[in-house]
Amino acid sequence: MLTIAVLASVLILGTVPEQTGAIVIYTGWERHALVGSDVRLSCSFFSWRWTSEDVTFSWTYRADGSRDTVSIFHYTGGMPYLDNKGPFRDRLEFVGNPARRDGSILLKNVDFGDNGTFTCDAKNPPDISGRPSSVRLLVFEKVPIQAGVITGSIIGTVLGLLILIVVIYYLMRFLVARRVFSLNVSKHGKKKKETQQRQGPASQADPSKVKPASSGTVSASSSEKKKHPESRKDKK
Repeated sequence: MLTIAVLASVLILGTVPEQTGAIVIYTGWERHALVGSDVRLSCSFFSWRWTSEDVTFSWTYRADGSRDTVSIFHYTGGMPYLDNKGPFRDRLEFVGNPARRDGSILLKNVDFGDNGTFTCDAKNPPDISGRPSSVRLLVFEKVPIQAGVITGSIIGTVLGLLILIVVIYYLMRFLVARRVFSLNVSKHGKKKKETQQRQGPASQADPSKVKPASSGTVSASSSEKKKHPESRKDKK
C-alpha cells in the first residue's frame, strides 16, 4: 500500500505544470518638477526569482489630454534602447541598474509640454505576469504651495522628533545624576550618625573626661564644718 501511495504522489506531481510567479512593479505616484530641471522617474520590481539575464524594462508616455501612448524607452538583452524620434529625443537617459532590479530613467530639461503619465513595465523570466505601474509628471514654474507645505511639515516633524529625543536624553541624565547624588548624601549622613553613636558611650566611660567638682561646692562644705564648732561653743 505504501509503495502504491508513493507512486501515485509522484505521478500527480509530475503531471502538475510549473507555474510562473507574478511580478510586482513599483513607481512613484506623482512627481513634481520645475521648468528646465531634470527629473528622475524610478521603476523597480519584486520577484521571487533571481534576477534573470533576460530581464526587460519598457517605458511608455501619454501626454495630458491625449489618448495616444508612445514608447520612449526599452531595455532588453543587456542593452538600453532610447527613442530618438519621440517627444524626449536627446533628453532621456537610462540611469537604472537591471542587476538590482532598477529600471529608472532621467528626463532632462523638462517643459510644460512634458506633463503626462509615464508607465513602466518589467519582466523577469519566468516571472512575466504583472501589472505595469504609472507615475504622473507635473511641471511647474515655481514650487507649488501644496508641495511646499507638505515638505515643510515633513521637515518640521522630523526636527520636532529629534528635539524631543534630545530633551528626553538630557532629562534622563539629570534624573540619574540627581538620584546618585541623593544616594551619596544619604550614605554619608548614615555614616556620620554611626560614628557619633559609637563615640558617645566611649566618652562617657572615659574617666579623664569626667568633670571635677567645682570650687564652689568645696568651699560650701568647708564653711559648714566651720560653723559647727561655733554652734557648740554657744551651747556651752
